[in-house]
Amino acid sequence: MITENRSLPTVAKVNSCRQYSIAMVCDFFYPRLGGVEMHIWSLSQHLIRMGHKVIVITHAYDNRKGVRYMSGPLKVYYCPFIPMTDQDILPTLTATFPLWRQIMVREKVEIVHVHQATSVMSNESVVYAAALGLPSVYTDHSLFQFDDLAGVILNRVLETTLSTLNAAICVSHACRDNLILRAKVDPSIVRVVPNAVDPSKFTPPAKQPSKDRIQVVVVSRLVYRKGVDLLVGIIPKICHAYQHVDFIVGGDGNKLLNLQEMVERERLQHRVVFLGAVPHSNVASVLREGHIFLNCSLTESFCIAILEAASCGLLVVSTNVGGVPEVLEPDMIVLCDPTVNDLTDGLKQAIERQEGNNPVDSHDAHQRIERMYSWHRVALQTIQTYNEIIEQPPKTFWQRFSCYDRLGGLSGFVACVLALYIELWVRYVMWMQPIDTIDVVPDLVPRLSKHNA
Repeated sequence: MITENRSLPTVAKVNSCRQYSIAMVCDFFYPRLGGVEMHIWSLSQHLIRMGHKVIVITHAYDNRKGVRYMSGPLKVYYCPFIPMTDQDILPTLTATFPLWRQIMVREKVEIVHVHQATSVMSNESVVYAAALGLPSVYTDHSLFQFDDLAGVILNRVLETTLSTLNAAICVSHACRDNLILRAKVDPSIVRVVPNAVDPSKFTPPAKQPSKDRIQVVVVSRLVYRKGVDLLVGIIPKICHAYQHVDFIVGGDGNKLLNLQEMVERERLQHRVVFLGAVPHSNVASVLREGHIFLNCSLTESFCIAILEAASCGLLVVSTNVGGVPEVLEPDMIVLCDPTVNDLTDGLKQAIERQEGNNPVDSHDAHQRIERMYSWHRVALQTIQTYNEIIEQPPKTFWQRFSCYDRLGGLSGFVACVLALYIELWVRYVMWMQPIDTIDVVPDLVPRLSKHNA
């Protein structure tokens, strides 16, 4: 084990009032908007309110570089790493370490919490954290397949980088099973902590929209994974069957043109409204205009979008995939197979229910969501995970080496070679940048003496 560990923050006895210094690491963060980004933001805000120190480490986005402060206050390091594709940085396993280590020392980080399997920064941070003796937590947000080349490669990478992980959090039971199978993670360290929604932002409208015209709302990234090809087939069938049903489509993506071409071809310009990319702050106002929310995703680990829609009082029609069946109670959602015909039938059923004598009670639905899901609960369960791992002794180099060696085959050999290389690189960086030459940053806002954990 590297001797620098003794100079890092000492581990105090865990108790209910223990305060942590946490680094959230991911390639995906503001100004990019999405489920992972909102999860990191919301969880960080609630951990800060509970007295913990939280920083976010991501890469630079255009002119957003260096250190920025967001409300909370939340300190964000936009590191000068160049993104390659889909906002992921180039994997090097060495080039990012010197700056990464400086941030860990400067901020007295005790726990490294990384997010999303496809994030290069997250995968590298788990390896770095083990090398420095810091406990690491990984939150998985997505489901991945086993039968395509990209999935096979990603799963093998995860199996390697997560070998030294202390704990994993999944947003649904389906996500947990998927992670254990594809990354071969020890099931005993994998916990399920469902996502949440801020019910104060997603409230029903004061006055229910008129039922003279039923509005079906779709708010999603318009890409293949979100089932836009299914939506192209559903809209004409519903519009021809119901002359009083319209669609509101919010979102942007490479499949937007397919939808626009369909609308032109079917002459449905007056029935389908395209809003383009919708800022998250405006999503609630869009949802309040509708009666039904349609989700056509081909894969989802949780789908926070349907939670937001239900909180606004909409009846949800969704594909029965991944962790979606775990999110809402049966009377709040119509589950369908991911086919055009089944989703069309499900949407017809939802239309008839909303027009009939048993529509969704929007205020009752909102109250139920408020009781079932809250970010405070997510923060409490996350802190519980921190409590369980904070006193685990750091793995020595040979323990980490044996973890990589257990991978077996060619990938196991390559992982062992890389582990040795990284160990030498870490020691070289520590020699070039002694820990006593790195300034420790004082907390600008004193943390609370107690919190509700």
